[in-house]
Amino acid sequence: MAYLVEQFSALGLEPGGPDGSWFQEVPLVSITADPQMTLTVSGRGGDRKFAYRTDFVAGTRRVVDRIDLQGSELVFVGYGAVAPEYDWNDFEGVDVRGKTILVLVNDPGFATKDPALFKGNTMTYYGRWTYKFEEAARQGAAGVFVIHETEPAAYGWATVQNSWTGPQFHLVAPDNNMGRALVEGWITLETAQAIFAQAGLSFDELKAKASTREFQAVPLGLEASLSFRNTLDRSTSRNFLAKIPGTRRPEEVVLYMAHWDHFGMNPSLPGDQIFNGARDNASGVAAMLEIAEAFKALQPGPERTVVFLATTAEEQGLLGSAYYAEAPVYPPALTVAAINLDGLAIFGPTRDYVVIGYGNSTLDNYVVRFNESLGRVVKPDPEPEKGFFYRSDHFPLAKIGIPSHYGSAGHDHVEKGEEWGKAQSDRWTAERYHQPSDEYSEDWDLGGALQDLKVWFRLGVALAYSSDWPAWNEGTEFKAIREASTSALRTPR
Repeated sequence: MAYLVEQFSALGLEPGGPDGSWFQEVPLVSITADPQMTLTVSGRGGDRKFAYRTDFVAGTRRVVDRIDLQGSELVFVGYGAVAPEYDWNDFEGVDVRGKTILVLVNDPGFATKDPALFKGNTMTYYGRWTYKFEEAARQGAAGVFVIHETEPAAYGWATVQNSWTGPQFHLVAPDNNMGRALVEGWITLETAQAIFAQAGLSFDELKAKASTREFQAVPLGLEASLSFRNTLDRSTSRNFLAKIPGTRRPEEVVLYMAHWDHFGMNPSLPGDQIFNGARDNASGVAAMLEIAEAFKALQPGPERTVVFLATTAEEQGLLGSAYYAEAPVYPPALTVAAINLDGLAIFGPTRDYVVIGYGNSTLDNYVVRFNESLGRVVKPDPEPEKGFFYRSDHFPLAKIGIPSHYGSAGHDHVEKGEEWGKAQSDRWTAERYHQPSDEYSEDWDLGGALQDLKVWFRLGVALAYSSDWPAWNEGTEFKAIREASTSALRTPR
């Protein structure tokens, strides 16, 4: 953090945090559930026991020493979505307070591939496991289990085992997260099939019905019980903020963001034990410094305030960004847009630029124009069903209505072509992503990164020197949130 203060201060930027500081403190808690737990499903003439890690994983966000879920009625609620813009409500006509719900992963559009249902094959936020846990809490459920299937989840059960076991970091709400469900977890497809069979029902038939608007939640006539102890460890981390004050409309903000954290050290590893995170995401922080320096060279200065936000705990679940969204330093309604920089291109210049979440907002129009001037074509995410838009730091800001951009160079190398570019990317992901080997190398070709920096800088300039207000497009999950907030705090332009 001292490095960030030193570098941004040397460029002439001002502290951008609360009360004139450089930092926003972020309270965190690590909760480790004791793996000695068993899920018991009772009813229909018997009990069925399921093993931790093999059949299910579970934990809690509640900051408590022990969890006891006893005799909680099981209800299948389809995709567990309340999506008014898609005329969809899986909880209509059912009261799940104090009960445990089973939900399908992804959303109905993925299951049917019908482009008229949600967004077809493109995942919406209603398909993300994070949303399903949040909606369970809003509905008052005591427990929630997502039914894992590899294709709609976009990863296998091993990822669930590794990601949702051991220490789990969370933000700490004033109520110690007591507003969350008592238990949050996943079950395997085989476990789900066994539970439905115990209830005398067909999982496949009910899954098919869940993809229709005629579906209604199904009480299974079974009860779930689960107990485990927690080990708690509280800590405080920091977001970093620097700013260039606006000359004409300083209350309006253009926000750049990149996460400064990575995975620290793992003493159990042989050899190199340091997770350097050179690309992910020291490179994104370096990009912010370059853009800040370019802004400081402009005369006159920007009309709107330009803020640079370096977030903490992105690798633990976007926690720094989520905390900023819960306690924003600058009013969301007056934040024009967020531009997320997460990992620079290192394989050379490209003919293409990929927008994650293409079609969500009018920010795309700017990006298309600036890439055309570089001879590049803008492409949508080639794997929209995996929901990458919901898996990086801009997303918590999108959830509170702030139009957000996340994009970078594609695979189509100007000399070696798309197949070569994709092969380089795939190899880096397999050999270096989230590993100690994510280190700077002299063979990095930053030609694509330079192209991207020009796009990101020009996007910021276009917004900071104008009265434009980018907007979410019709049908997005965030449009109504933005319109509600902006109508309260500013007059639409």
